[in-house]
Amino acid sequence: MSLHESVDVAVIGGGQAGLAMSYQLRQRGRRHVVLDAGPEIGHVWRSRWDSLALFTPTQYSGLPGMAFPGPGDTYPSKEDVVAYLSAYLDTFDLPIRLNTRVASLVRGAEGYVVTSGDGTLTARQIVVATGPFQTPFIPRAAGGLDPSVVQVHSGSYRNPAQLPEGGTLVVGGGNSGFQIAEELAASRKVDLAVGTRMPSLPQRLLGRDLFWWLTRLGVMRISLGSRLGRRMAKRDVLIGSSERRLRRAGVTFRGRLDRTEGSRAIFADGGELSVEAVVWATGYRPDYSWIEVPGVVDGNGRAVHRRGVTAAPGLYFVGLPWQYTRGSALIGFVEKDAVFLADAIESFARDRAGRLPAGSERSATRQSNSSLSN
Repeated sequence: MSLHESVDVAVIGGGQAGLAMSYQLRQRGRRHVVLDAGPEIGHVWRSRWDSLALFTPTQYSGLPGMAFPGPGDTYPSKEDVVAYLSAYLDTFDLPIRLNTRVASLVRGAEGYVVTSGDGTLTARQIVVATGPFQTPFIPRAAGGLDPSVVQVHSGSYRNPAQLPEGGTLVVGGGNSGFQIAEELAASRKVDLAVGTRMPSLPQRLLGRDLFWWLTRLGVMRISLGSRLGRRMAKRDVLIGSSERRLRRAGVTFRGRLDRTEGSRAIFADGGELSVEAVVWATGYRPDYSWIEVPGVVDGNGRAVHRRGVTAAPGLYFVGLPWQYTRGSALIGFVEKDAVFLADAIESFARDRAGRLPAGSERSATRQSNSSLSN
């Protein structure tokens, strides 16, 4: 990036939320650029485990302007998602720059300054679309394990072959933990440590996919501003998995992991287990350390916003879990948040300039060999 380069909007992050945002900005003729850390489109999806598939079927997995290909009520693999995102990018000729890691974001005289060792870009407005999967979290309980015990976070897990054949402990009671434990149970003894039990919902009910019911019943429209929405946001649900199903597959359930000593896992109920490998399906933590704008990130490192709009004028987030509804972080439901923020961007531009800025976003061309990234 050049020191003198300037755009109306910079979208930081080129996953599904960033692409949905870019589509809306292009529809409005807004000159913008998408900056993404990865070397290729869909790099986060490429890095997930081999057997991963969406729990939203094809008809509920498309981004704005382009349906997800394939028969209805089928569940796309991660390779299908990568192919779709690549096709989406090419179809709409979205202005993305790959290999572009943002080192800092600060307020400037003309909006915001996005910086890396490669250069500086000025943008009147910023959309942070880096998503919920940033820094893998491994609890302190891991600290006592002997180096001989193989440890892998779910973000680095690919398939059973990368683990020894002996007993494996999976830690984490979310969808990732349940799916990985079930896959591993086909080839080895598996214990699953669950601190807090989650309610489970079947993938299909009375011949219909779960998301058919959720959309028809209005569940996907329930907002964080409602009492029910706030209650729902505090607790996730398992989709297509259940404790009963995993027990049938041979998985042994354990309580919360308290600590580790050598090759032993010790649980809160006093139980112990000797393990040869541990998969930490314990989620991620946000990393916004590069955002140097006051009031945007709280003391716990989490974004401070109201429906994606922050207290910093012209600075927004998109693609966060429960940003506004249950679907805010899901590929097929992020469109509404992107539309809302694109409208907010237009309103901000009108208020600031008294008119819509002239110029074409075509000047922000795709560049895949930049060293600046996020």
